[in-house]
Amino acid sequence: MSARLLTHLRHVDLAVPDYDKQLDFYAGVWGLTKVAEDSGISFLAAEGSPEQYVIRLRKAGEKRLDLVSYGAANRADVDALAERLPAGGVRLITQPGRVDTPGGGYGFRFFDVDGRTIEVLADVEVRRHRRIEEKESIPVKLSHVVLNSPDLNRTREWYERHLGFALSDTLSSPHMGEVMHFMRISNQHHSMALAKGPHTSLHHVSFEMRGLDEYMRGSGRVMRAGFRKIWGPGRHMAGDNTFTYFLDPHGNTVEYTTELECLDEDTWHPHVYDFSRPEVTDQWGTANPMNELVAKESFNDPDRGCFLAPPV
Repeated sequence: MSARLLTHLRHVDLAVPDYDKQLDFYAGVWGLTKVAEDSGISFLAAEGSPEQYVIRLRKAGEKRLDLVSYGAANRADVDALAERLPAGGVRLITQPGRVDTPGGGYGFRFFDVDGRTIEVLADVEVRRHRRIEEKESIPVKLSHVVLNSPDLNRTREWYERHLGFALSDTLSSPHMGEVMHFMRISNQHHSMALAKGPHTSLHHVSFEMRGLDEYMRGSGRVMRAGFRKIWGPGRHMAGDNTFTYFLDPHGNTVEYTTELECLDEDTWHPHVYDFSRPEVTDQWGTANPMNELVAKESFNDPDRGCFLAPPV
């Protein structure tokens, strides 16, 4: 495993055909704050997060995952990673340098094994943020991202070898084999998970709420607004976090969560949980049953942006 040079998940960038509808959703009912907009690109922040933005929307003719951005501690770590990756056969998109997105920073972009664009940034200006108050049911921060891969273990091994991710837990079943790996770059149980899917695509993006009450209030608000709830509310066993999953206006799955487990990395050993047991998917037993139709909702459309020209 490579020495860990990544610190946390910064933001997830989406290309969307119906830009206005998506912007209304994320900056309205979902509870993010639009902090900048220019020529069909908008940047949305979580009020409790020091990150300049957690979601970027770009107007485009076809839905796709533009990129996933991670933080590094400093420029030296960015440079070290940019030197290490090509030596391991990883294709760089850009060389390390200054970036002109909100908050600036120093970083570069590259392709992962499935052709997704990954960004690493350091020295980003800290956004002025605030404490989320009791009963305020808006996201505190970006929690994690889950990515679909047609070759689950190849993708897992790539992230372990090149980016220093560690395996926290695995979901498996007697009939399907391994279906999800939970991966970490800190003591947070996962900042990324990899799901077994028929094609490369975004599985879901998850947002942390202040607490259980705020999580439930936020889930209820989205339901009352008429957006489709896929699964939840419930509480997973792997990660011990709550979940309610919705579809955004273009069929991307988004999640409200809270209380994601923090691990003692020195003593933690990965578990393999049987995904077919209902208490594994939902400890509370309050969510609608997980079945094949629910699972297929998060396969999403194939992401044909892989290995194409890098996004703006």
